[in-house]
Amino acid sequence: MQTVSTLFINGQAVAGEREAFGVVNPATGEAFAQCPAASPEQVDAAVAAANTAFKTFQHTADADRKAMLHRIADLIDAHADELAQLVTLEQGKPMALAQMEVGAAAGWTRYNADLDIPVKVIEDSETRLAELHHKPLGVVGSITPWNWPLMIAVWHIMPALRTGNTVVSKPSSFTPFSTLKLVELINEVVPAGVINIVTGEGGIGRAMTQHPDIRKIVFTGSTPTGQDIMRKAADNLKRLTLELGGNDAGIVLPGTDLDKYVPALFQTAFVNMGQTCAALKRLYVHESQYDDVCQRLAAIAREQVVGNGLEAGVTFGPVTNQAQLDLVAALVEDARAQGAQVLSGGAVQPGNGYFYPPTIVAGISNGVRLVDEEQFGPVLPVVSYRDIDEAVALANDNINGLGGSVWGNDIEQARSVAARLESGTAWINNHAEVLPHCPFGGSKMSGIGVEFGEEGLLEYTQSQLLNISRG
Repeated sequence: MQTVSTLFINGQAVAGEREAFGVVNPATGEAFAQCPAASPEQVDAAVAAANTAFKTFQHTADADRKAMLHRIADLIDAHADELAQLVTLEQGKPMALAQMEVGAAAGWTRYNADLDIPVKVIEDSETRLAELHHKPLGVVGSITPWNWPLMIAVWHIMPALRTGNTVVSKPSSFTPFSTLKLVELINEVVPAGVINIVTGEGGIGRAMTQHPDIRKIVFTGSTPTGQDIMRKAADNLKRLTLELGGNDAGIVLPGTDLDKYVPALFQTAFVNMGQTCAALKRLYVHESQYDDVCQRLAAIAREQVVGNGLEAGVTFGPVTNQAQLDLVAALVEDARAQGAQVLSGGAVQPGNGYFYPPTIVAGISNGVRLVDEEQFGPVLPVVSYRDIDEAVALANDNINGLGGSVWGNDIEQARSVAARLESGTAWINNHAEVLPHCPFGGSKMSGIGVEFGEEGLLEYTQSQLLNISRG
């Protein structure tokens, strides 16, 4: 299929100044297209264009910015088939899931379009009127990962535009094409320079995080990279929203209805082949139901149809890149060497592509790498516990704190346990659900700041108190 072959800087399609790089289809292990690569000088040009555009775009009428986002959402819908094909080709997820990602991208854009930027009246008295307003920051740098390439780009870009900022986007080099297409579509709506995109490695991300004219970085990715961004942002006190690593724990309470909840446990652990920041990644089950839960999960895993996401009937796609496949395989082998039992999957599939079937690992505990580290792939370790206090302690025994969940029949009991989890989100009888109106962010080493809802929108703004004297 034809793919986007240009960058977009100052509203113009431009060629990359470095040698193009191949983008691999993870279902075949072979490059399906060449992507342009930007130079650091092109990063400077993109930032300069965004900075110039900001001078006028920040004053765009609120109603006009809302209308722009609705037009962008309409364009996403109009190009839904092309975008879904790109997502599956570069990321690997089954077509039905890619179509869901595209539909959610349009819906999330419309939600942001309709959000109002609040003005809070602090005091309204005979002597003074004090109002808290929110102004745009300037140029926002967006750095996105490879697991939900279109969706996360929308999460970054749309609130930035809604609040009057301009943007320089850098997608993952594993999955650049869906974001390139998105930026092409946005450029049909917004003034030149409001949205720009650069691609490639070799210092492109560092050039953005260190750039003195970028006022905010929003980054989704690994904790070490987030820490590096935070250090570099100190030079000009960039605002940061960092959604970093997660190793989310779920606790199944004694007596839980397994017929009702085990399918949901599987789905929330293996959504997008487990390559989701807030997926369920460690499961703690009371010893009275432990064997039953493990066997049920393994049975569901064996029912999955693993294959190329473009093929009909496939329910489970490949891991997105070779490095991640190697990590998943190494973690499972380490667990097996320490006596864990692999109940399903547990080996790289032969042939082309980066296929690893959904894998359930039992007889494992905290202290094993597969439990302690974020696997970010199609493996779920299941750990037995004796009492609730032990389960909570095990769940909290991790440097990450993105999400957590509690599963059980008694909602009030589940609520009391969920309140003890050290996580930015605590779900009950669900996991990995993110919603446009619900703030989402991590605790501990899982990041700083929040996305989504009014709280996430305001992270793209600078508050300004307007103090009017009436004396």
